[in-house]
Amino acid sequence: MTSAVSTAALDRFFRSILDIEEFRSIDSSMNGLQVDNDGSEISKIVFAVDACLESFERCAAAGGNLLFVHHGLFWGSPLALKGPHRKRLQFLLDHRIALYAVHLPMDQHPCLGNNAALAELLGMEEMEPFGVYHGKKIGLKGKLKKPLGVDDAVRAISYMGRPPLGVYPFGRELNESCAVISGGASSEALQAMDEGVDLYVTGEAGHTIYHQALEGRLNIVAGGHYSTEVWGVRKVMELCAARLSMDTEFIDIPTGL
Repeated sequence: MTSAVSTAALDRFFRSILDIEEFRSIDSSMNGLQVDNDGSEISKIVFAVDACLESFERCAAAGGNLLFVHHGLFWGSPLALKGPHRKRLQFLLDHRIALYAVHLPMDQHPCLGNNAALAELLGMEEMEPFGVYHGKKIGLKGKLKKPLGVDDAVRAISYMGRPPLGVYPFGRELNESCAVISGGASSEALQAMDEGVDLYVTGEAGHTIYHQALEGRLNIVAGGHYSTEVWGVRKVMELCAARLSMDTEFIDIPTGL
C-alpha cells in the first residue's frame, strides 16, 4: 500500500538525508521546499532534474503532487511574478503540486550525490573530496579500479547511451586516476591538473581552459550538465521508494546541454 505524508514530513525526511543547511551561505539556490501545496498529503513524488513547465505538466499527468528537482525556480534575488515565471507558479498552484529543490547538497552528498554516483559508475576507489567552491570541496577524486580509456569513461557515465557534450583526449591513453564534479564546473579542471589527475569528468566544457588542459595533458569528458545530474535525483528517488514506501517516478527531459 502506498504511503501518503505531508510536505512538512517530507521536508524533515529530505533534511535528514541531505545536508541542506551546510550550503546555505554559498548556494544561490533556495534549497528545500520552494512551493508548498494546500496542505493535502503527498501520495506520489515525481523526480526531475529541472523545474520547468514541461516537468510540471508531466508531473500532473503522472498523478504526482510533489516534484523533487535539482534545479529549482528560485536563485538569489527574487523574480517578479510575470511572464514564464508567473505561468510556472500558477500551474503549480492550480494543480496543487508542491516543489522541492536541492542543488549543491545533492551534488556533494557522499552517497546520494551526483558526484558519488559518477564515481561509482567510473569505478573509482580510495576517494577523497575534490574541487574547492567557495571554501567547500563538492567533488571527488580517486584512483580507478582498472585503467580506463576516455571512450570507456564516456560509456560508463552516459545516461541512456546519450552522447557527451564534449570529449577532449589531451592526456594519456589509459587513465589511472580521476576527478568528478557534475554540472557546470569546467574551471575546476585547473585544480585537477594541479593535483596530478589523469581524467577530469564534469558536465560542461569551457573555452577558457581548453589550451591549459591541452598543454597540461589532462583528459576531459564533458558529459553534459543535464546528463551528469540525473544520477543524484534518481538515487534520492530510490531511497524514497524504499524508506517511505511511496509511489515515485522519474521524468526524463534531456536538454542536450
